[in-house]
Amino acid sequence: MNISVVIPLLNEEESLPELCAWIQRVMDENGLSYEIILVDDGSTDQSWCVIEQLCTLHSFIKGIKFQRNYGKSAALNEGFKAAQGEVVITMDADLQDSPNEIPELRKMIVEEGYDMVSGWKKKRYDSTLAKNIPSKFFNAVTRRMSKIPLHDFNCGLKAYKRKVIKSIEVYGEMHRYIPVLAKWAGFKRIGEKVVEHRPRKYGVTKFGWERFINGFLDLASIMFVGRFGKRPMHFFGLWGTLSFFIGLLFSVYLIVSKFVDPEYALTNRPAFFIALTLLLLGSQLFLAGFTGELIARNSAERNSYLVEKKLGV
Repeated sequence: MNISVVIPLLNEEESLPELCAWIQRVMDENGLSYEIILVDDGSTDQSWCVIEQLCTLHSFIKGIKFQRNYGKSAALNEGFKAAQGEVVITMDADLQDSPNEIPELRKMIVEEGYDMVSGWKKKRYDSTLAKNIPSKFFNAVTRRMSKIPLHDFNCGLKAYKRKVIKSIEVYGEMHRYIPVLAKWAGFKRIGEKVVEHRPRKYGVTKFGWERFINGFLDLASIMFVGRFGKRPMHFFGLWGTLSFFIGLLFSVYLIVSKFVDPEYALTNRPAFFIALTLLLLGSQLFLAGFTGELIARNSAERNSYLVEKKLGV
């Protein structure tokens, strides 16, 4: 199969027939074998009924329904598990992503050798205050922290080699950071393509301001787990050592001062409380590092490294 199109959705009953017909037309015009996987993330409208009808009419359409709303990341993760295509395309169900971009995205994967390609909505039709300005800030911070030169990390229109989506797990709000997850999994060829962004035709946006706070918390989690997930003592041990050492210096200073001046009141000095705090903090960081090492070394995934090829095995 050439392409799997994974579409997470929430209350998009009006757009689904038009979107699937559009994808079908593009695929047939380009002679591609394909499947469309619609993942209903706990819709409260008639979206699942529409999906059932589409699945009855077209064998290339598949549906997955969640019991309740778990979020876009969970929907993508389930869609990735079910995908069988050589190239996997993700897009939103609101018709703001154009299926006409699919052949070029596939070409960049198959012919130009990219591991994944992220869309860039250079011209957007969203509210400037509500989405555009926060999105630019979010992308700038993510680009600087991850060292991945993308302009639009959160664009729903992306293309992947099949082995990329089978090598990562998307959870929480991590769908915004799939390029970062792919990079930490060892996939370095990450490209970008300017894509058409269309005005919303049906429904309303499903995202609020809280996504930016959650997004940055998830970015911090990814960056930490990616660097120190299998060696937590390297992080906690470093800061624990520095804290304990500085606290020890303060303690030595206080002890020497007491010997020089027996009238010196230790417990009335700020240095006493600073030393006590730093020593306790250093000890706690060490304990956190040891606990993290025990968990990492006994984890079932402690040796789950991606092996690209094996010869003579």
